[in-house]
Amino acid sequence: MELRLASIDDAEAIRAIYNHEVLTTTAVFDIEPRSLADQRAWRAARSGAHAVVVAEVAGTVAGFASLSPYRPRPAYTTTVEDSVYVHAGHRGAGVGGALLDRLLEVATLHGFHSVIGRIGGGNEGSIALHRSRGFALVGVEREVGRKFGRWLDVHVVQLLLPA
Repeated sequence: MELRLASIDDAEAIRAIYNHEVLTTTAVFDIEPRSLADQRAWRAARSGAHAVVVAEVAGTVAGFASLSPYRPRPAYTTTVEDSVYVHAGHRGAGVGGALLDRLLEVATLHGFHSVIGRIGGGNEGSIALHRSRGFALVGVEREVGRKFGRWLDVHVVQLLLPA
């Protein structure tokens, strides 16, 4: 497995992974698939400290992870939100853990203090992944989303990075 920063050329592979989640799971609260133009705009908004990392297995993007600004107000600039998505065919092979580990390294290198994960739809795999990396559950937002005719909770996890 190779981990690297994503390029604009990865937009279609990232979009395919993300849109699979949009259409088949409650892991994301989007309900409409992203267009390629939307995906490229998303990628362009994440550069520098707000990085996107991809995992390649045998030359194919097997997953991606990103850091996003947590909130727009200036006092929040040392906090980021993480996202990790793994292609369905590569789950259970350590891709998610490798991506999250690399993302936490990037966050530390850029001087972030706090990483927040907002895990939707009772995604126990993502909760377990984050806990295995030291994240603590700091709250549950009850029934804040609705998808596939169901009310969905969001589990909020947090990790404070070493100074």
